[in-house]
Amino acid sequence: QVGGFAWEDCGDGKDPVVLQSLSVAPDPIAIPGSLRVSAAVKISKTMASPLKVVLVVEKALGDLWIQLPCIDQMGSCTYNDVCAIIDNLIPPGTTCPEPLLTYGIPCHCPFKAGSYSLPASDFLLPDVELPSWMTNGNYRVRAVVSNGGDELACVKLAFSLQSQ
Repeated sequence: QVGGFAWEDCGDGKDPVVLQSLSVAPDPIAIPGSLRVSAAVKISKTMASPLKVVLVVEKALGDLWIQLPCIDQMGSCTYNDVCAIIDNLIPPGTTCPEPLLTYGIPCHCPFKAGSYSLPASDFLLPDVELPSWMTNGNYRVRAVVSNGGDELACVKLAFSLQSQ
C-alpha cells in the first residue's frame, strides 16, 4: 500500500481545465465493486473535438515503477479523439447517464466553460477481465489532455487496485 489514493493537478494553474477536488473510496479500489467518487472541475474555455489524451501508466514492482505498454487500448495509450470514443459509448442525442444528468455534468464534446461538481456518487465497477499485469497493485497515472498541440489539462493519480 503506497500511501493510498492521491491526486494532483499538474497543469501549474495555467491550463484552462483545473481539477479542484477529487476523492475516491474505497482504498484500495475493488474490482468488481462500488466506487464512490466526488469531484470538482473548473473549465475556463470550451473544449472541442478533437480532444487528445495521452496516458502514462506505471505500476509498482517492489521499489521500481514500470511503465505499462498500451495493449488493447489499456495502459500507457494515446487517444487521438476522446470525443469519438465518448460518442461510441454514449450515442449523441441520448441523455447523459446518472448521476451526471442530475448534476448537469456534460457527457459529450464540446464541453462548455464552467464549474462542474459531482457530489459523492456511487459507480458500479463491473467484473471486467483485466490483463494480469493490470490487476492487484499500486499504480501511478499521468493524463494530459490537449487540442491542436495546446495543453488543456494535466492530472496525476496514484491508487491501489484489488481485484477478486
